Amino acid sequence: MKLSDFDFDLPEELIATRPAVPRTASRFLVALGQGGDLSLTDHHVHDIAQFLQPGDRLVLNDTKVIPARLTGQRFRDSAQGRVSSKIEVTLLDPLGETPGGWRALIKPLRKVKDGEEIDFGDGFKARVTGRDDGAALLKFNTSGDEFDAALQKAGNMPLPPYIAAKRAADDQDNTDYQTVFAKHSGAVAAPTASLHFDQALLDQLTDMGVDFSQVTLHVGAGTFLPVKVDDVRDHKMHAEWGEVTAQAAAEIKATKEAGGRVIPVGTTALRLIESAARDTGEIAPFTDETDIFIKPGFDFKVADGLMTNFHLPKSTLMMLVSALMGVDEMKRIYEHAIRDGYRFFSYGDSSLLLPKG
Repeated sequence: MKLSDFDFDLPEELIATRPAVPRTASRFLVALGQGGDLSLTDHHVHDIAQFLQPGDRLVLNDTKVIPARLTGQRFRDSAQGRVSSKIEVTLLDPLGETPGGWRALIKPLRKVKDGEEIDFGDGFKARVTGRDDGAALLKFNTSGDEFDAALQKAGNMPLPPYIAAKRAADDQDNTDYQTVFAKHSGAVAAPTASLHFDQALLDQLTDMGVDFSQVTLHVGAGTFLPVKVDDVRDHKMHAEWGEVTAQAAAEIKATKEAGGRVIPVGTTALRLIESAARDTGEIAPFTDETDIFIKPGFDFKVADGLMTNFHLPKSTLMMLVSALMGVDEMKRIYEHAIRDGYRFFSYGDSSLLLPKG
């Protein structure tokens, strides 16, 4: 498998910078079957009930995006006295058991020295304690609930780079870039397929007999990292923390045993439930980091389908959907989406992929 196998030409105007309003109005490309039996039909997300059955189970990622993008001041002494300069910080992931410790991207990192302090205002500060593979290690002067409150006040939503390059985050993104069922804080990127649901649609599906389970995968900024190797087998995935509770595992297992379909909403939920089934071949409780890399040839143990947005060319997510549906099938699906003007990436339209029809 070569990286070029997962490339395609995407017109710039198809990259969405704002979501559809309301959420369920997003376009929805439904792909059923594989090979010569592949069928493609155009709908909207509010039509999803047509393609689900009582006893199906949707798996949702209930992670909550934190306002991880900060602007602060770096202070230093010079011949002119104490001077300050602007510093931009994007939090990446917490440092394990270190209260207030985070890995972060800093611009400009080369000008910041270990031991220096960055002031984000209102007494919210962080000290640079080291470096790690191009990122900085920070120790904030608060942790826990106090940290969450300070971050909520000082931070902005960490929009994906392909949106941030076109416009700055604003107050509307605080709502738009968060799912309606977000619960556990820790993600620095949204599980974007889930952004298409509102409570009314969730209630409609529940009333028709569709079941739901919630799992947690804290999506990291590594989800946007490009693949830099030509042979995709040599790519090393970033690790993200996730949890499948005993309750969620039991619910998913019961659905499989009853003959219902398990359909994760988003690649993050899919990666997590497949990680939780690696040891025994069936879903089990899981609390750990996962760096699972799903590419063509992968043996799916849990997922029967996937609801997902349209992904970046040459990305690991493009490889994941190709593993589920087939490489040639995904080329047909994306050709259809581009030809018909579907909107791509985090704020774009969505699809339902059901390889068995």
